[in-house]
Amino acid sequence: MSHSSSRQPRVLLLHGIWNPRSWLMPLALRLRQQGFRVDLFGYPSVFGGPDIAVPSLVERLRGSGPIHLVGHSLGGLVALEALRQAPDLDVPRVVCLGSPLCGSGTARALAEHGWSKALGRSGSLLLHGLPEWHGRAEVGLVAGNVAHGLGTLMGALHGDSDGTVGLEETRLPGLTDHCVVPVSHTGMVLSAEVVAMTAAFLRQGRFPSEAARYAG
Repeated sequence: MSHSSSRQPRVLLLHGIWNPRSWLMPLALRLRQQGFRVDLFGYPSVFGGPDIAVPSLVERLRGSGPIHLVGHSLGGLVALEALRQAPDLDVPRVVCLGSPLCGSGTARALAEHGWSKALGRSGSLLLHGLPEWHGRAEVGLVAGNVAHGLGTLMGALHGDSDGTVGLEETRLPGLTDHCVVPVSHTGMVLSAEVVAMTAAFLRQGRFPSEAARYAG
């Protein structure tokens, strides 16, 4: 490893439900262009769920030195649940991208329509979300407000949303910072603005002062 690469902040990316690890390749490329050393973490989101993903992530992180986490959708829930279960992990900052940290209305609608099998073993975490955040890691949430997605089609969301996750579903108490970007849920991993917000938070622990804050 070169001396310059050893100084680059390390980041581990976590995908959401129904997505392969390769889904995050565009995001990984752009974060590398921003000067981060980026790896991808894959897990069986439907057939394994958090019961497999969380301990696997804890094992991946333990003893590896400081590394930031960036999770899209379910990936953000998995990241925070891992830190909740193993609070000693050396993870300074986490960025959640469109993660329904307070529980997902779209997941509830799927379950109510008899499609809970589509959520698999991740259903409980998506339905109920997480408790208030009290961990050591600084956590930033990037939400979208372009309502193109499954939740909108099903009529599962009320108020502003990214089409899959409502803004209110991203407002977990205890977050360090929260911002809103004009993008849909799936568009987050392709958005240059989302990358800029993510990189800023990973470096500074805050989103840029000109970022759109969501007051709730």
